[in-house]
Formats: sequence, C-alpha cells, structure tokens
Amino acid sequence: MKDTVLAGLAPVCAAVLALGGLAAWTASGRAGSPARIAVADARLYLPAPDAEETAAFFRITNSGGAPDTLVAVTSSTVGRGITLSRHRMTDGNAAYRQLAASLPVPAGSTVDMSPLTGDVTVPVTARWHSGDLVPFVLRFEHSDPVGTLAVVVRPGTRD
Repeated sequence: MKDTVLAGLAPVCAAVLALGGLAAWTASGRAGSPARIAVADARLYLPAPDAEETAAFFRITNSGGAPDTLVAVTSSTVGRGITLSRHRMTDGNAAYRQLAASLPVPAGSTVDMSPLTGDVTVPVTARWHSGDLVPFVLRFEHSDPVGTLAVVVRPGTRD
C-alpha cells in the first residue's frame, strides 16, 4: 500500500504545481493574450555628407502575453533597400553589422534599438536635416503594422 501511495504522489505533486503556475499566469492577465505592440522614440541618424546609408532606431514595446517578431520596415519616402541588422563584435573588439531577417520582440518587454544592439539600415534617398520627420511602417509577424514618424537627429543624441 505504501509503495502505491508513493508512486501516485509524484504525479499529483507535478499536477498541483502545473495548475498553480497556470493559475498565476491567468491571474496576471497574460494567459492567451496576443502581442500588443507600441512604437516610440523613433530616430533617424542624420547621414554624413557623402554617406550612402544611415541608421534608424525604434523603441518597441510588447505589453501583450505573446511574443512577436519585427519582420520588415518600410517608408513611403525612402523606398526600397531598408534592412534590419544586428551589431556584432569580432575577437579583436571591432564592431560590424550583420543583416537580420527579423528581430524578436518578447512578450512583456521592450526592445530599445541602439548603435550597440540593433537597428534599421536606411539608404540615403533624400537630403534630410536635423528635426525632419520621416515616416516608417514597422511590420510584425503576428501584429498589425505600426506607423511612426522618426525624427532626424545627429548621431550621438537621443532627441
């Protein structure tokens, strides 16, 4: 009898723990909730005089309970050639850009793009000035596209 009780105790404990975890997840309001994407703090670096490309940065917040993925960025004023990229370091501590097919946006978190993490590489197709506003549309795997205006700033500034 004792062996039967002990054999049944492990599955019962596992089930109780799983139920407790699911109850906590549901009570937090995240169970089954889709990704909720918001974009803020959009910046486009003022390109150098003869530069062929520059970088744009966005703060992407996912307040939902499911992860999502940034899969593309477009702009009606830039046209083709916008790419996603990540920054990597070599063994000699030199930085380089690595093209990325997508950028993950985990549930309940914020992705704050920067020159040290990841960005959007933008071909220079216009003569932008500090303070100009450039429209972008961020496209996600699961969420609706999000439009935003990026302010043109000098590199090294946040506003």
